[in-house]
Amino acid sequence: MDLPLDSELRTGFITAFANADGARKTAELALSNGYDAVWTGDHVAFPMPILDPLLQLAQLAAFAPDLGLGTSVYLLPLRHPVPVAKQVATLDHLTGGNLIFGVGVGGEFPGEYAACGVPVEERGARLSEAIPVLRKLWTGEAVSHEGPFYPFPETTMLPKPIQPGGPPIWGGGRSPAALRRLGRMGDGWVSYVVTPDQYREGLESIARAAEEAGRVPERFGTAHLLFTYVDDDPERALDVATEHLSQRYAMDFRRAAQRYGALGPPEAVAEKIHAFREAGLRHVILDSVGPPGDRVEQIERFAKDVRPLLGAP
Repeated sequence: MDLPLDSELRTGFITAFANADGARKTAELALSNGYDAVWTGDHVAFPMPILDPLLQLAQLAAFAPDLGLGTSVYLLPLRHPVPVAKQVATLDHLTGGNLIFGVGVGGEFPGEYAACGVPVEERGARLSEAIPVLRKLWTGEAVSHEGPFYPFPETTMLPKPIQPGGPPIWGGGRSPAALRRLGRMGDGWVSYVVTPDQYREGLESIARAAEEAGRVPERFGTAHLLFTYVDDDPERALDVATEHLSQRYAMDFRRAAQRYGALGPPEAVAEKIHAFREAGLRHVILDSVGPPGDRVEQIERFAKDVRPLLGAP
């Protein structure tokens, strides 16, 4: 079966801000440069400072009520899904129903699982149970749940989200288990650190899993968090990206940046995105991998010099 993909290519960027002025400036940056969405990332403990993604999006929504907002991705297994269902339903109201709830398992920093009292080896099973829990609670009806991790008696959670059935749940991950989970229960895929060929193969795996589960989704979102740095000098772009990513992940990231990133002149960045689009990508999430001081200029330059090459609005 073929997954029902969006027809248009949309662009957004992942970012962070620490106060209301930062949220206002982020909203202005996105809107004035024609971006469709802003995304936030999530970790409880990380080598670099990181803030809570849901709280950031709630503040951003006050300055940009029509902007698409999403998490890329929220590490749901670190939390109990019942209070998360309440938080996300509330956020769906605050965003006017413009929320995409991207979820994933993480695991590259096992210490944050230990800090939350969650065995890291249970993260996949917990996510597979948590997603149906969210959808049950978002019906606004009296529901109960039986499962190894999150059983609860009959409960009614109101108000239900603005979006029917709740915000779309897009899953991260690239392992066979993660792709099968998306086929069974996901509304979209937010990939990360894959090539265009791997992206195409991933969508094929998701489609097979959906068919095996007897599921025919009405719509399936396809996003990719893409390392980007626009610079007329490709070697300088790679050097900048390597320095930033190596610090972020506490390891030498040069080969990975070269393989997975869209780095260099506008034409080279557009070429990489074209390859992903041919593979099925419809939502580009830019991760500007350079010094924080370069972020605004990078987001503006992508809009000015790269997006016209994509034929995107």
